[in-house]
Amino acid sequence: MSFQAKWCSALFISLFVLIATIAWQSAVAEDVVHAVSGIVKSVDKTTKTMVVKTSDGTEHTIKWTDKTTVKGVDASGKAVATGSVDTYDGLKEGAKVSVKYTEKGGEKTAVAIKDASKATAKAVTQ
Repeated sequence: MSFQAKWCSALFISLFVLIATIAWQSAVAEDVVHAVSGIVKSVDKTTKTMVVKTSDGTEHTIKWTDKTTVKGVDASGKAVATGSVDTYDGLKEGAKVSVKYTEKGGEKTAVAIKDASKATAKAVTQ
């Protein structure tokens, strides 16, 4: 094998390793779980999305899936068992929530939702 062929092989292998490393880091970075707390400004059950407004005024549009878990408090203050959003009818405008989510391609998907004050939240802050 000539020097040029060895050099070409080494370059090809190095390039492959570099691309594989970048792709792996990108895939891992997208699975990072973020958290946001605020008041539910709106809920669209048709598109399975909600807008959460934080105390600094930032609005986060977050979708949920049948794998999203929810834990909350009912109007009497009793804990609601952990379940899925699809079977939980308590996600309403004005609720104070904490949402853990992942983000891929600019789209936020809820992993877990905690309804922190369903009984006391009255309205979305302006």
